[in-house]
Amino acid sequence: MALPAHKQFQFWGIFVVVFAVVLWALGDVLLPFVLGGAIAYFLDPLADKLEAKGLSRAASTTVITLFGVLIFVVGILAIIPSLIQQTEELVKTLPEAFAQLRAFVAERFPSLLQPDSMMHQSLQKVGDFLQERGGEFVQTALSSAASLINVVVLLVIVPVVAFYLLLDWDRMVAEVDKLLPRDHAPTIRRLAKDIDKTLASFVRGMGTVCLILGTYYAVALILVGLNFGLVVGFIAGLVTFIPYLGALIGGVLAIGLALFQFWGDWLQIGLVAAIFATGQMVEGNILTPKLVGKSVGLHPVWLLLALSVFGALFGFVGMLVAVPVAAAIGVLARFVTGQYMSSTLYKGRSETDQASAQDAE
Repeated sequence: MALPAHKQFQFWGIFVVVFAVVLWALGDVLLPFVLGGAIAYFLDPLADKLEAKGLSRAASTTVITLFGVLIFVVGILAIIPSLIQQTEELVKTLPEAFAQLRAFVAERFPSLLQPDSMMHQSLQKVGDFLQERGGEFVQTALSSAASLINVVVLLVIVPVVAFYLLLDWDRMVAEVDKLLPRDHAPTIRRLAKDIDKTLASFVRGMGTVCLILGTYYAVALILVGLNFGLVVGFIAGLVTFIPYLGALIGGVLAIGLALFQFWGDWLQIGLVAAIFATGQMVEGNILTPKLVGKSVGLHPVWLLLALSVFGALFGFVGMLVAVPVAAAIGVLARFVTGQYMSSTLYKGRSETDQASAQDAE
């Protein structure tokens, strides 16, 4: 006999509370395991394809791990140092760029910079902040990141967790399936399949789109000679998962730097703008439809809300958990809406009785 509905609500309510408390209390401890799980989930389809080619699960996992370690080592040796160096130089350059902007405004719009004007006071405050706190902010961010995600986590714990989870992924899914309550197992499987479809479309698809666009922006900006092109490409690719935001932030930053570096050379500035226009066109018409699909059930506003809330409550690990939780809530909300719209509460008793009579006939 199935549990009454109120008992089931109590059980799942307690589960949600315990999950939130554990995530809040053990966020830093859980970080390598969440990262390892995310990597394993991302790579599971590739392991399944290698198995279909004839390799064992262990061999498939080993091949993927070796290839991943190779890419990571190349990134550490060739890309990461340049990225950090360019980021520091960019922050040091911002005050100079801001000073030139202020001089331009003073020349063309002198009334805006009158000592008693609000614009003058605002620009003065921004300039002082960039000059005094810019370098300090980068150093603090880098040191905080280094303390949060230390060398041991990056080089040892995360790869080990990812390896074992990827190796046992199908077995773990089968074990979890055995634990499902028998009365609700078909419904839970259907919901889990919908959640997996949403996550697969978004996480794997958008992850690939971000990687492709970030690489394209970085290489293209470096080829046209823009300083800090690697940083701008990295930033644009990183936030591409929010529609239009990557191109907007990266485009504004790149065109602003191009105006600072190539002022008067409108061809170079136009090339920088064309790079982002082309990237946006390719993303919207080719990459996102092919790799993500037209609809994954994650509205950009809902995604931003989930990232903000979970980031504020649980820190960096909360932001990692936000996407799957947002996908799950979205699927459950659509399921509950469907149940409600087929219920007597929505249709009314007369319509429900009429539909039952028609079914009986």
